[in-house]
Amino acid sequence: MDIYEQIVELRRQGRRGAVATITNVRGSIPSFQTAKMLVRDDGSIVGTIGGGCVEAEVWQVAREVMEEEKPRSLTFNLNNNPKYDTGLVCGGTLEIFIEPVLPPALLYIFGAGHVAYNLYKVAAIAGFDVVVVDDREAYANRERFPDAREVIARDFELATSQLNPPESSYIVIVTRGHHDDMRVLRWAINTRARYLGMIGSRRKTISIYKELEKEGIPAEKFRDVHAPVGLEIGAVTPEEIAVAIVAEMIAVRRRALTEVPSKMYSYPLGNAAAHEEQDAAIEEGPTHIP
Repeated sequence: MDIYEQIVELRRQGRRGAVATITNVRGSIPSFQTAKMLVRDDGSIVGTIGGGCVEAEVWQVAREVMEEEKPRSLTFNLNNNPKYDTGLVCGGTLEIFIEPVLPPALLYIFGAGHVAYNLYKVAAIAGFDVVVVDDREAYANRERFPDAREVIARDFELATSQLNPPESSYIVIVTRGHHDDMRVLRWAINTRARYLGMIGSRRKTISIYKELEKEGIPAEKFRDVHAPVGLEIGAVTPEEIAVAIVAEMIAVRRRALTEVPSKMYSYPLGNAAAHEEQDAAIEEGPTHIP
């Protein structure tokens, strides 16, 4: 199999991997400089860098590289380490560069109003591929979102029934009303998406959570939802809100965010009595801007 074609296919499927390349050789080794090996996220490999214990160790590091999403360089002194003397190596030194293969950062925006439009523009600048979903053709169209990967003008429940976001995807819910926000969230919390955010004040967010809990959805499902969505930068306008949301997604993408900021309010999920008591004490956050 052609390793480059396999890399393209891996990214097309929304999967991760790592490519190991021999970058420098001194002495005799059981392969050749520039030899490559692709390690997929399921552990399978394409290509070889010579076999033996070297390849086994590179395979293990490749798994770590794809998880950390950071490249790494390795040096093997084959003459000086008896563990590499397996009959598959000839002596010498080789350097190997291992780089992650990451799928495109795919953002699903539910809603096509003012915030969604600005979110689409800012996210595209930050390197996200964007899919826009709205039930209004007057808003969800190619004229409004010319560079989006896909624009879906369809009822939200029908649209979500046909979508299967990969683990590398991001979902932001910014519809024109809380009823539609809840419909989308009901679906989104069961996806594999890496990031899920929903616009609205803290009070409105809690109200949606309570309604979904009444339907039997476990409270734990909401623990990783970024709601109110976006980093707290005092954003007010749709443009500023879009910047705050993308900044939060970048923080998740680069593993710079250790916890969900919205959880700092310690909302007692799963305790209906406490819900009612705490609702009155919760200060309203940013209003819902479609």
